[in-house]
Amino acid sequence: MKVWLAGWIFLMALRPLAGASELAAPNPNAAAIAALEAELPRLQSRLANLTSTNPDLAADAGVFAKAVTWALRYEPKLGSNEIVRLRRALDRGTQRADALANQQAPWSTRRGRVLRGFVSRVDGSIQPYGVLVPAGYDDQRPVRLDVVLHGSSQPVGLSELNFGARFDDATGDVGPGTGPDVDYLEVHPLGRVENCYRWAGETDVFEAIEAVCRNYRIDRDRIVLRGMSMGASGTWHLGLKHPDRFVAIGPYCGYVDTHRFSETPIPGFIRVGPLPPHQELGLHLLDSVDYAANAGMVPAIAAIGDQDVFFQAHVIMGAALAREGLPMINLISPGTGHVIDPVTHREQLRRLGEHAAAGRDPQPRHLRFVTWTLKYNRCHWLEVLALQEHYARTEFIADVADDGSVDIQETGNIRQFALHPPILSAADAKLRIGGREVRLPRRPAGTAARALILTRHNAHWRCTLADNAPARTDKRPGLPGPIDDAFTAPFLCVRGTGRPWNPAIGTWADATLRRFTYEWARYMRGDLPVKNDFEVTDEDIRTRHLVLFGDPGSNRWIRQALPRLPLTWTRNQVTLGGRRESSTDHVPALICASPLPGAGEHYLVLNSGHTFHEAEFAAFNYLLFPRLGDWALLQARPGAELWQPGMRDFPEEVRAAGYFDETWRHARRLPR
Repeated sequence: MKVWLAGWIFLMALRPLAGASELAAPNPNAAAIAALEAELPRLQSRLANLTSTNPDLAADAGVFAKAVTWALRYEPKLGSNEIVRLRRALDRGTQRADALANQQAPWSTRRGRVLRGFVSRVDGSIQPYGVLVPAGYDDQRPVRLDVVLHGSSQPVGLSELNFGARFDDATGDVGPGTGPDVDYLEVHPLGRVENCYRWAGETDVFEAIEAVCRNYRIDRDRIVLRGMSMGASGTWHLGLKHPDRFVAIGPYCGYVDTHRFSETPIPGFIRVGPLPPHQELGLHLLDSVDYAANAGMVPAIAAIGDQDVFFQAHVIMGAALAREGLPMINLISPGTGHVIDPVTHREQLRRLGEHAAAGRDPQPRHLRFVTWTLKYNRCHWLEVLALQEHYARTEFIADVADDGSVDIQETGNIRQFALHPPILSAADAKLRIGGREVRLPRRPAGTAARALILTRHNAHWRCTLADNAPARTDKRPGLPGPIDDAFTAPFLCVRGTGRPWNPAIGTWADATLRRFTYEWARYMRGDLPVKNDFEVTDEDIRTRHLVLFGDPGSNRWIRQALPRLPLTWTRNQVTLGGRRESSTDHVPALICASPLPGAGEHYLVLNSGHTFHEAEFAAFNYLLFPRLGDWALLQARPGAELWQPGMRDFPEEVRAAGYFDETWRHARRLPR
């Protein structure tokens, strides 16, 4: 009974949001809510007028205003208890704002549980995180950091408030996990609530780590990543794809793939059956089981109950590790369902602690790294720079000899890679790839700290200094696609304000931006950055991905970029992926390296936000996989002018979709 009860509680945390009609019901606390709505702007004004030059401290105060804002915006059925909590949040925000106005921040040196925040570089929103600062923390001595990822929780208006309540202790009393016997600091990112730490949620984890490193004395060679349930899935995901960032990882019962996890026999689960080929390829970006080989670079101490309804997930990862010739450490708790067993958890922490005590080796003599995309391209002294083909298995295996020479045995699917110092810094060090020596360039005095770039030319490799590498126009680190990748880094949506070539496309583009604005705020917990096309500055082009809505008639930036985009688009026809359609009711959605002057290493996106939508956001996090790839040809259906947030069906149909080749020039359609 306990096992199934735990599973039921877990499922309730994942249940879809209430429908729009239910949310619109009258609220008997309307007057109290109105009072909060009147008080909130006063706190926001105080925060805006702070003279503190430390954005982290300002965000520490802003997390309370953020929590109240989202609760009032998306939780119209607030009850009396929630109103009391919201009023307390306003008071807490005001207290911190008052302290900052007096050049004080007492919470920043407090021990125990502390709620803090950072300003997201993705969208400028304030994102909360919690820290557990041990009683014995000494800011003169670097300390181990444990990044702890929370489990699944329904994305609701109160999400920030509920999350913050776990860490906001005005008294600073030392609580569990912060006593004198604890020798590490914990950071708990919110990660945009419910996305399995993917997309902007993934960026948030690393931004939270950086925020902690700015505000506390952290030993970067002793950062542990761990979590339970969705947090464990996030641990597999981030730990195996960034194996050089953590000294060890500790997933406690988390899924590792999409298809088989969706087949778990639980009422309400949505099965992900056979997908269109471009969507199947996109799963290689997400499914951590494909990155199992990287457990050879970052130790994994897994744990799970033998009665856990998701036990099969660890079986799947164990089989994947075995195929890579690696053992799986999987601590199994007898008679336990989808909950943390304290005894097993203590053993997991003990073993993680052993790895943390030894510290991360930043210069391993043996390196084996597997990836499927340039989004995950770095492992210690290796940086993969170009692939032969995205979403194909890519493997690199190398050893460093005693004299500093490097022998590379495997470079499958790699066209170009970099070796970073101090690798091959010794005067007599040699480089061999597949047993064949590669001539190293002469390094002028003072250049020993520069990376070496290896580029494949037919069957041979050529080595140059990083400074001599030509400018890139192909898919590369930071610009690998798909469309959804644009929203993991600073971006700006640009609304077309001119007259569209075809009115139906103009109406559809407006509705598409309206949908993205709503979904981003509700599910990614920030206000969408939007400007009109005539407001875009050179600074915007230089510093952010541009997401352009409209057509060449309505959006001046689409018009300017069009001659260098990988499609043909006229008033009458649009051709993309070898398919030609009427542009009166068909429109391209795509991502590519921006051709705009001064754009540098940024994307240009046409007519798309996330390619998954509210039906997926409000259901299960494993459904948040790319739906369109790099490009799609969409048919705009009638009714776009009537679409409003909360409506399930959107007036469009996908007519074709796929990926661009590695040059960003040719749209590939995959056979069905």
